[in-house]
Amino acid sequence: MTDDPQNTNLPILKVEGLTVYQGNFLALRDVSFELFPSTDTAIVGPNGAGKSTLVKAILDLIPRNSGNIEIFGRPLYRIGSLRNQIGYMPQNFIFDRSFPISVKELVGLGIGDKQIQNRNTSHNISQNTSHNKYSFISNFWQHQQEKSAAVKAALQRTDAYHLRNQAIGTLSGGQLKRVLLAYCLVIPRKLLVLDEAFAGVDIQGAADFYALLNELKKEEKWTVLQVSHDIDMVNRHCDRVICLNQTLVCSGNPEIALSPQNLLATYGPGFSRYQHHH
Repeated sequence: MTDDPQNTNLPILKVEGLTVYQGNFLALRDVSFELFPSTDTAIVGPNGAGKSTLVKAILDLIPRNSGNIEIFGRPLYRIGSLRNQIGYMPQNFIFDRSFPISVKELVGLGIGDKQIQNRNTSHNISQNTSHNKYSFISNFWQHQQEKSAAVKAALQRTDAYHLRNQAIGTLSGGQLKRVLLAYCLVIPRKLLVLDEAFAGVDIQGAADFYALLNELKKEEKWTVLQVSHDIDMVNRHCDRVICLNQTLVCSGNPEIALSPQNLLATYGPGFSRYQHHH
């Protein structure tokens, strides 16, 4: 294996024999698949199929009972700083809408102040010369300027710059999705994980967001793993589909995975294909 996430010969993500229980309930059973660089893979299946559970297990947000997960060629517990190259948009971004944080402040949290913290070491404090103090201040303001520029660029690229001074509690569902995408965009990422990214967004808003996501994933060379209920949108925009119902029913390109036979096996006889008309 390699630690280089740029290597196109190895999968960005490898899941082998993943089994997850939630209490006594078997949420996922023996799920295995791979994601290769610069591909867009959708996870589809009925409610309760384990789609969000799969995403959370991959991101190490919940424990798994058995199986192995590798990201960027490393076991999940060894990805270390490479975790910063993973962007995540949850299905429900739960927060206190009265909390006084602006859009630009939220996106700025995607960068953090690690560089500043690293400079403010005990060594610098012990060497308390005028030169060191001026150097620290200079570095601090340079970092703030770079951070501000990155936030501005991310918001501009997601068509959300006009919202920069708005409190996040005042945003509509579609506006919030764009701001969260800017959060993912503010530093370079290799893997973008979307859990029902279009929940709470109207049909036109979802179509516009999908168009923006497709544009950005090509520019950024993102590998995308997304949970979706919109079969027709998946059929038009994704390279690969994973059909899930607690276990992996099938996987492959949309023409194969979304065939009537495979959809029937995944959803059961009551399934009605959800279509958008534009």
